[in-house]
Amino acid sequence: MRRVRYSVAMSLDGFIAGPKGESDWIVMDPDLDFSALWAQFDTLLMGRKTYEAAVARLGLSMMKGKRIVVASRTLNPKDHPEVTVVPDLTKAEMKALRKQGSKDIWLMGGGVLFKHLLSLREVDSVEVTTIPVLLSAGVPLLPPIQERVALKLEMHKVYRSSIVSLAYGVQY
Repeated sequence: MRRVRYSVAMSLDGFIAGPKGESDWIVMDPDLDFSALWAQFDTLLMGRKTYEAAVARLGLSMMKGKRIVVASRTLNPKDHPEVTVVPDLTKAEMKALRKQGSKDIWLMGGGVLFKHLLSLREVDSVEVTTIPVLLSAGVPLLPPIQERVALKLEMHKVYRSSIVSLAYGVQY
C-alpha cells in the first residue's frame, strides 16, 4: 500500500513557514535532487493554507500530473475543480486515498493536518530537510500533540550548503 510521507523544509528552530507564511528562507542546494523526490509521488495532500501558498508561489501548472487533495472545511469544491477538496479526512478517506494511484502520497506541509493524520495513525514517515536559518517565530512543524510518537531514522544526508535531510519511519 502507498505510504503517506510528511516531507517538508524546516528552519533549525522548528518552523515550516515564517510568521507571515513566508518561505523565502528555503534555499535549494544544487546537490538536492528535487526532480527525483518529485517523481516518487503521484498525489499531493495538503491543507488549505499550504494549497493557497503553493498555488500563489508555484502555480497549478507546477503540480501538473499530480492528483491534488486539499483538506479544507472552507474551500468550495466548485471553485476549485482542479483539486479534490475533502472537508474531513477520516480513517476511511485515507484508506480510500491510499488505494488510488501507484506512488506514495506527499503530505506537503500543514502542521495541523500533520497532527490530525498522526492522531489517525496515517503518517508513515517524517522527512525533514533542515535549512540552516533561525526564524524565531512562524508555523511550527507540529502543533502540540496529546501523546508522544516514536520515530526511527531511515536516512540522513548532509549537503555542502549545510542543509541536512533526515527521514524517519513512524513507529506506532
